Amino acid sequence: MGLDSLLIPAVLFFLLGVIAQLVNSDLKFPEGMSKGMSLYLLMAIGLKGGAELANSDLFVAMNAIFWAIVLGFVIPIIGYALLRFRNKIDPMNAAAITAHYGSVSAGTFLTAIAFLEASGVTHESYPIIMMVMMESPAIIIGLVLAAMARKRLAADKIGADGTAAMGQAEAPKTDWGPLLKDAFTNGSVLLLLGALIIGAIVPPEAMKTLYPFTKEIFMGVLCLFLLEMGMVAAKRLDSFKKVGGTLIAFGIIMPLIGGFIGVFVGHSMLGFSVGGTLLVAILSASASYIAVPPVMRFGVPEANPSYYLALSLGITFPFNVVVGIPLFYQVSQWYVGG
Repeated sequence: MGLDSLLIPAVLFFLLGVIAQLVNSDLKFPEGMSKGMSLYLLMAIGLKGGAELANSDLFVAMNAIFWAIVLGFVIPIIGYALLRFRNKIDPMNAAAITAHYGSVSAGTFLTAIAFLEASGVTHESYPIIMMVMMESPAIIIGLVLAAMARKRLAADKIGADGTAAMGQAEAPKTDWGPLLKDAFTNGSVLLLLGALIIGAIVPPEAMKTLYPFTKEIFMGVLCLFLLEMGMVAAKRLDSFKKVGGTLIAFGIIMPLIGGFIGVFVGHSMLGFSVGGTLLVAILSASASYIAVPPVMRFGVPEANPSYYLALSLGITFPFNVVVGIPLFYQVSQWYVGG
């Protein structure tokens, strides 16, 4: 599709936000507006997806859930192996970073939907369920990897001291209760899942009363949301010096790996069309910047937040919006058509 793939309002407003930040514009959003827009977008996409799922095949939906969980576990493990290759990144930072990449970016997913709508391409609704299901497994994997790393570090310290008395230096026990609760009851996940269920059980006549809310203003709010996201992403450019070349490369290579896996799963395992396959690819390629950071900050305090925030927001999000979506669309066309 060439340059035309970038000429959709959502992507252009994202680029406008980047430019506004780079030229030090005084453009600012009111405090709390970003959170409000995020809540609206999640609610609207959940309601629309639920309305479509009401008439969908239960077997396909369960299959989509299964593969969402598989992707949520497998992708962070691949990312962790890449970051730990030749001890490039320490285990605690590697665990926190890969949890973000196994999870999903609602902003990237919504931009992909806008891309499909602007291109006149239809898509299945099942990827919306997959977006809900992929959040928690990745968070759990990140926490488990961090806990294992703590135990190894504590054992190494005891071994280095050569005394059993150093048993007092054991790694602090991980309080799994609150962490797992956060993973499964995160506000974004809860709202999206709840809206999905409501959209599925409400009669079609009642859903029509919400059409101005879920359809007419949706794209406008998405453009505002991406305008601010562009500004936020540009602010992370200063963190690149801290992140380093290895992590910058990871922020580009990892979404490519995840995206190609998603294309395979979307069509070969789930039988989706080009549009649905693209959405699965984007879910697999994206990195969370809303749900996962608070959990990792609490659950893996040893990790450096500037690493995973700079990667997810400063590198992977812009890469997917500008390059990943049109790239995976072309790959999906080739793969599904082939």
